[in-house]
Amino acid sequence: MIGLLQRVGNARVEINSQIIAQIGTGLLVLIGVEKEDTETNADRLLGRLLGYRVFPDTEGRMNRSLEDIQGGLLLVPQFTLAAETRKGTRPGFSRAAAPDLGARMFSYLLNRAYARYPGTAAGHFGAAMQVTLTNDGPVSFWLQV
Repeated sequence: MIGLLQRVGNARVEINSQIIAQIGTGLLVLIGVEKEDTETNADRLLGRLLGYRVFPDTEGRMNRSLEDIQGGLLLVPQFTLAAETRKGTRPGFSRAAAPDLGARMFSYLLNRAYARYPGTAAGHFGAAMQVTLTNDGPVSFWLQV
């Protein structure tokens, strides 16, 4: 499972010009599901997202986690993160999970996040979404479990 996390000042997701999710300071995380992913991968990724130290402490060092600052967590499914891009000029998707597995794994991750972290919001699996964010830093990390 892949999580492309971005530290944000704010972020939102729209579908058909309607805001369906938004957060202030926190993490926007684009989620990619691969064929081999299991609930164990989702649990491990969630733990890393909540505990990953990407927010500044009083000295400006990245020593604080999302849980430490009690910021927002916006999870957005993104199929294209599982693309194979090492050769050629067109991405391949043979590593990506089939839609049913992708939907199930994203739903599992989201339900676990809602249960564990009250500041969680999310995009919709399979929807055409517009994602707007103010990247703080910019700070972005690719996590793969």
